[in-house]
Amino acid sequence: MAARNKRRGRHRGRGRFGFLYVVLSAAAVLAAIVLGSAVFFRVETVQVTGQSRYTAEQIIEAAEVEQGDNLFALDRVKASKQIISRLPYVDSVSITRRLPDGLNIAVTECTGAAAIEGEGVWWILNAGGKFVERTDAAGVAGLPPITGLTPVAPMVGSRLEVPEEQTIKLESLMALLQAINKYGMTAQVQSYDLTAVNVIEAGYAGRFTLKMPMSGADYDYLMNAADRAVKEKLDESTSGVMDLSRLESEGILNVIPYS
Repeated sequence: MAARNKRRGRHRGRGRFGFLYVVLSAAAVLAAIVLGSAVFFRVETVQVTGQSRYTAEQIIEAAEVEQGDNLFALDRVKASKQIISRLPYVDSVSITRRLPDGLNIAVTECTGAAAIEGEGVWWILNAGGKFVERTDAAGVAGLPPITGLTPVAPMVGSRLEVPEEQTIKLESLMALLQAINKYGMTAQVQSYDLTAVNVIEAGYAGRFTLKMPMSGADYDYLMNAADRAVKEKLDESTSGVMDLSRLESEGILNVIPYS
């Protein structure tokens, strides 16, 4: 019995030492990896792609990435947010490591989709409603002006906000801008008029005024239908008010010639 207990004790001892060996080995491997990543894998080259408005140097500076930074310690989420907040025409950023010593920064830039006047100056908006530039009347030439909304505390990099009573108008405009951007119609829009309570009007293609409901409309559907009508169904000499207010409910698209 004593011999048996002694053997059991030896087995338990070996088990404990075996487990300890595994733990120490794992710790040693982890320490080697950490030490290796600290000594090696440092930023030597940064490649920037997708930019046109900003230089690669401006984007790298906004990201606060420097030569010699540790690739694995670099906070890519923070760097991406800094680029977007500091360079307003940047819409999205993807940062990836290129081992052993490289970093790729891919940016997607936005363009101006509309302009709005507020606090005595003009502001350029992208299709998502972000202020991308503060300028003057000459600086917004060629961009469709927005009327019927009052910007509240506009600031480059922030989103368009309006008084509470204009919230529905703003929501409708944002949905409309997204739909117009989706179908590549932005360059064909001359104006956005939200002065009426229940109707949005937009100058389009230099010869139409698109008339549509202020809220509750499927602007994606309406813009697709309007775009197809202009390209495929209407004669090039046709102009007038394109009434889209009954299109969803009754399938009716009317063009009322200008008087």
